[in-house]
Amino acid sequence: MQKVIYLLWRDSRANAEDFFREVRTELADRLVRLGARHLQLNLDDADVRPADGLRQEQAGELPQAVVSFWLDSAVGEFRRPYDEVLQAACARIAGYLVCESVPIPNTRFPARAGQRTHGFSQLALLQRPARLTHEAWLAIWQNHHTRVAIDTQDNFQYVQNLVVQVLTPGAAPLAAIVEECFPPAAMTDPMAFFDAPGDEAKFQDNLAVMMDSCQRFIDFDQLGVVLTSQYPQ
Repeated sequence: MQKVIYLLWRDSRANAEDFFREVRTELADRLVRLGARHLQLNLDDADVRPADGLRQEQAGELPQAVVSFWLDSAVGEFRRPYDEVLQAACARIAGYLVCESVPIPNTRFPARAGQRTHGFSQLALLQRPARLTHEAWLAIWQNHHTRVAIDTQDNFQYVQNLVVQVLTPGAAPLAAIVEECFPPAAMTDPMAFFDAPGDEAKFQDNLAVMMDSCQRFIDFDQLGVVLTSQYPQ
């Protein structure tokens, strides 16, 4: 089995809530009928509007939804029906074959099928800076930054999706798609986000360590960060 992730952009003429409703119902049902397994929807909906201050759009327009699932084969011939269903529901899609690693499984606020996961999900769309080789970039991200992200934040789920192949024409050359889930307070309280509620010194230390680590393998003008509601199916 292979995991794929699709970024989805709605037609600007379509109502946002209608789009999200269609993704959660008709689109999800069609994907499951085709054979999608472990389907997950991430929606940039009204429930995460308080987190808008965390958005990063330096690399271009952010998607309004992200869909991930596993299928038997992501080879074009076998993936085509999924692409067609997604393209019919959206103005634009970008698909990626990924290799998943889960440094923090969600055992703190277990997700329930069909229901919104507690808190919110932050998705970071990473490109590899030209100044780093793939091997150097991967070593910094996974062998150094992983521990930093665990130690300095109040994330209760942490999923690293290393992009193996860009699947759809015109998709940005992402190197990774990272998902981290946080409690609701982290939408608006940086101290809660950085696991330092009421502790200014710890907050400043965690923030400095995190920013220093990010600067080692991320060029911020190539970064996209979208805040979402997570819906496992």
